[in-house]
Amino acid sequence: MAKKVKGKLSITSLGFGYLRSEETEEDVKIESSLLNTAHHNDEVEVVLLPKKKGEKQTGEIVRVLKRAKNRFVGTIEKKKGKSFGFLLPDDPKMHVDIFLPKNNIKSGTKALVEIISWGDAKKNPEGRLIKVIGKKGDSDAELHSIVLEKGLAIDFPKKVREDSQEVKKKVLNSKNRRDFRGTPTFTIDPDDAKDFDDALSVKKLEDGVYEIGVHIADVSYYVSEKSKLDEEARKRAFSIYLVDRTIPMLPEVLSNDVCSLNPDKDRATLSAVFKMCEDGSITDSWFGETVICSQKRFTYKKAQNVLDSGKGEFYDELSILAKIAKRLKKERIDSGALLIEDDELLFELDHDGRPLAVHRKEHLFTHSLIEEFMIFANRRVSEKFNTLYRVHEPPDRAVINELMAFLMGLGYKIEIKGKEISSSEMNKLFERIKGKDEEFLVKKTVLRSMSKAAYSTKNKKHFGLAVSEYMHFTSPIRRYADLLMHRIVKKKIKGEKVSAQDYDKVAAEISLKELDVLDAERGSVAYKQVEYMLEKVGKVFDVIVSGVTSSGIFVQELETKAEGMISVRDMDDDYYILDEENYALIGTRKRKRYALGNKIKVKLAGGSIERRQLDFILIK
Repeated sequence: MAKKVKGKLSITSLGFGYLRSEETEEDVKIESSLLNTAHHNDEVEVVLLPKKKGEKQTGEIVRVLKRAKNRFVGTIEKKKGKSFGFLLPDDPKMHVDIFLPKNNIKSGTKALVEIISWGDAKKNPEGRLIKVIGKKGDSDAELHSIVLEKGLAIDFPKKVREDSQEVKKKVLNSKNRRDFRGTPTFTIDPDDAKDFDDALSVKKLEDGVYEIGVHIADVSYYVSEKSKLDEEARKRAFSIYLVDRTIPMLPEVLSNDVCSLNPDKDRATLSAVFKMCEDGSITDSWFGETVICSQKRFTYKKAQNVLDSGKGEFYDELSILAKIAKRLKKERIDSGALLIEDDELLFELDHDGRPLAVHRKEHLFTHSLIEEFMIFANRRVSEKFNTLYRVHEPPDRAVINELMAFLMGLGYKIEIKGKEISSSEMNKLFERIKGKDEEFLVKKTVLRSMSKAAYSTKNKKHFGLAVSEYMHFTSPIRRYADLLMHRIVKKKIKGEKVSAQDYDKVAAEISLKELDVLDAERGSVAYKQVEYMLEKVGKVFDVIVSGVTSSGIFVQELETKAEGMISVRDMDDDYYILDEENYALIGTRKRKRYALGNKIKVKLAGGSIERRQLDFILIK
């Protein structure tokens, strides 16, 4: 009898699949004709087919054990005069169209559809319409499609909206809260921020000691456990930051108003308060419920202007924070923290949401100032109330080897000490690439090679920050994990028993949800990059070679960082073969070489919004 194994299915863009199973030494290849109604990430049972010598193990899916998802976003297509139609899924790994019986939706409409039956692999799955999103190509519809395709929520249920209005009426009781309303306090956030999670206060004490308060919005005061608001926040787990909008974790009446640390408003906060010297040393610390009234809403730029000019509102307080932040950052570097600034893109959009220009966001010292105090508070809270951790494991050795090969292809070499990659060597690399054409590409590749951070009740340390324990505490408006940590802190302060096991399930849930949120956010950036570039078809651009395969060259445009491909089919001046060892395509006759990191000129030939990829041709 043929052996059966169970595992998770991964479908490639070419339509066939691979089974990952603990019961087999290697992945099992499954031809598209043998998928039998299974799709990407489903848990399945596979019968192993007779293996031919020298060939890969193959199999056939005989049972779907658990669906990864049954809702898909796509474009409806109907033939003229017909009442039925099909949904053409956006997901390239969904290998069949979904049949839609009688409906009056027009062709070219983006929609969310749920599969209701799929018993015969020779027939299309049947679906029912869940939501009409909008017209294909419309910016609003396409961004909503990206979010819904990941199974993420946009609109809040009616009951949740109603409950949030009731919560708004709750009167702040400051009786048992430590009062900071007379202490110099302010927020520092991006220009377009609407929700303010954190504020800093500074008070000068005696003998060169300062009282520094890190005050975090006390969302748990308004969102009680197991309420409808709490259930919805847990389901969402994060706010989603798209190019042109934020989809909040909490209704806006809470995220932008009641919980937000808006200026000149009394607000409930949970605070970490430290007595500190200018060298960053701590003489005392206190954690508990507080009430604040922020006296100033700084943007990063305005706070930076105050520091640079040496004068202005709260200059003395900002200068003290700046001195301490520099010390804290130096300590982190010395302890082995990776310093990899996230290179964000800033899009200028017209009133219809179409991109007019793309820039790289400026990183100011005030960004680092806030980052250092938030990391510091998170560390101290984690050390005192350790229950739920933010963990980040070292990258796998095989991944490190791939990264090393990639960097060597660009002409960079870093040393590996022992089993782990050296953070000090990585930081030296970031200094070497600063301002170079390949900086964005290298940082992006390094980030992708790192293990994904996650939430856990088991402490596994944090590789990137080089700390023994860490937790998120400072953003409860936009992260559910921080809201959980606030509840844990309050319970432990009151002496209540807290069991880490109670948080195992939710830690796993939000860790998985975070991956979908990140994919949606990156998808919105890629969409806007392609949308912007497709207005420039026929123009010539400078690009850097970001990858090579036997089918062509992957490139990244230097200004917008948009990615695209030059197909080997369009490289008709020679016959090119892949030199895998040196990450290059080489012409067999003229020996022309296109290698990783090469800067070349190309013409934009077209592209696909659906694939979020551009097509280039070489300028000869």
